[in-house]
Amino acid sequence: MRYYAVFDTNVLISSLLTKRTDTATARVIDAIPSGAIIPLYNQEILEEYNEVLHREKFPFREEQIRKILTMFRQFGLAVNPSPTGEILVDMDDLVFYEIVMERRNDDAYLITGNIRHFPKRDFIVTPSEMIAILYKDFTL
Repeated sequence: MRYYAVFDTNVLISSLLTKRTDTATARVIDAIPSGAIIPLYNQEILEEYNEVLHREKFPFREEQIRKILTMFRQFGLAVNPSPTGEILVDMDDLVFYEIVMERRNDDAYLITGNIRHFPKRDFIVTPSEMIAILYKDFTL
């Protein structure tokens, strides 16, 4: 089974910072090329990924950033979300929420390390929870 998911920027950061391949953040990113997870995005999200990953405080090489952005474009699905009117703790996260809501008919998930920034919903999950969902159907 394939799953659609919006990746909060903090998941990408954590996956690139870890040196271990068995962490949940690394594993959800690794599930993209196999087709187990199809990332959902729009231009605003790609621009945020690019801007945040290029911040001086992060040690990411240009090649790493380019690789992850290319992977999202190559294996992902661009989505034009409709406004939801939702008020979030951090309104910068609204685009992630609106994209997942746009694809809820496809059982899309929002993967985040900041669960408390979003409304409590069963489709807003941590990387570990997403791995558990994947393992219902797959052995990665």
